[in-house]
Amino acid sequence: MGDRIEKFKKLLEEASKPVKAAKGRHAKYRGKIQILSKVPISTFEDFAVWYTPGVGEVAKAIHKNKDSVYEYTNRWNSVAIVSDGTRNLGLGDLGAEAELPVLEGKALLFKFLGGVDAFPLCIAAKGQEEIIRFVEWIKPSFGGINLEDIAQPKCFHVLDELRKNLDIPVWHDDQQGTATVTLAGLINALNLVGKKAREITVSLIGAGAANITIARFLAAYGVKIGNMIIVDRTGILHAGREELRGGYKEKWEMCLKSNREGRTGGIAEAMKGSDVCIAASAPGPGIIKRSDVASMASDAIIFALANPIPEIWPWEAKKAGARIVATGRSDFPNQINNSLGFPGIFRGALDVRAKAITDEMCIAAAKELARVAEEKGIHEKYIIPSMEEVELFPREAAAVAAKAMEQGIAGIKLGKKELLDNAAKIIQNARAQIELLTKAL
Repeated sequence: MGDRIEKFKKLLEEASKPVKAAKGRHAKYRGKIQILSKVPISTFEDFAVWYTPGVGEVAKAIHKNKDSVYEYTNRWNSVAIVSDGTRNLGLGDLGAEAELPVLEGKALLFKFLGGVDAFPLCIAAKGQEEIIRFVEWIKPSFGGINLEDIAQPKCFHVLDELRKNLDIPVWHDDQQGTATVTLAGLINALNLVGKKAREITVSLIGAGAANITIARFLAAYGVKIGNMIIVDRTGILHAGREELRGGYKEKWEMCLKSNREGRTGGIAEAMKGSDVCIAASAPGPGIIKRSDVASMASDAIIFALANPIPEIWPWEAKKAGARIVATGRSDFPNQINNSLGFPGIFRGALDVRAKAITDEMCIAAAKELARVAEEKGIHEKYIIPSMEEVELFPREAAAVAAKAMEQGIAGIKLGKKELLDNAAKIIQNARAQIELLTKAL
């Protein structure tokens, strides 16, 4: 017992180091991103080309052919990160100003991992129709939209409407990003334990934006939706949950489609006999109990994704019989990290000027992520790559771009090698720029 307490103290101490350093380092640099010129400026005469009078010719050319904006401006590589701040990480509604450092960090990851120029836009509006209208207004400036930290259930409506109304990629990372990376990890976990997607039972703890979309992606991959048991704060979703009818469309649909057995109860009843448990609920520990894990099928797989503390500590899950455990934390094996998804996925979508990011494109990304790890040799503590494995992002981008072309929603058609080389070059250039600036600081 004493050794376990000491281990726990050390883990907490390590986990707290970035938290303790964050305020001081943010204040030192006064933010994490800036705008820099990408064109040469040798003399003031250069501004006659880059601005007036020369830029007038470019404006007239774009007026004649709107698509040429992608050739003459940075729109081809620009993404807006839009948030109303109503779901600031796991901290709740902290407001738009408090969301800004989060989005700046996201923009930094976009650039370093995907070579994408992303702009944080925190808005002083919380109505779903206001958010939709805002994004529609800013569309001419951007090649893609990343929705971030928008509370459910409005996040579903906002994403659905924008995907219908806009002809550029729109994505909600809390939905599609988490689902993509979770599926990638699960593909390899199932391979390790020798189970097939169509035969497993999955319990999903939490019925928010992440798990509802995860359920949809699992179904598209081959898991029978009737074999999924989803739990929200009230209990298991089932056809008798009449209070959800008409209020929360996505949840009500899951009430009707999932849980073929008609189970009722809570977490314990949902997890009993399940092969896989995916938890994206409240920070733990203790949300999932050892007894819940012990009741699962043999060779159980647990993804406890709450941050900063997972629903159950990995060593507790292992002791209770789980064979493979993943969390959202970098200090444990098998981190399910959205940063593995959005930089490469947007890179691929932008490179072929895709009109959308479809579920099929996300699943293609998940399969490529899984393949990167599989080629290196998966085992119980390595089912998914880490951010340090830089080759995964061009590969993911190429897989996403190829799927967009296959679906007929790409504005540009490129060969596989050209896609891979192009993505790799853009990402390498972005990293070189950041490294050069870092040396100068």
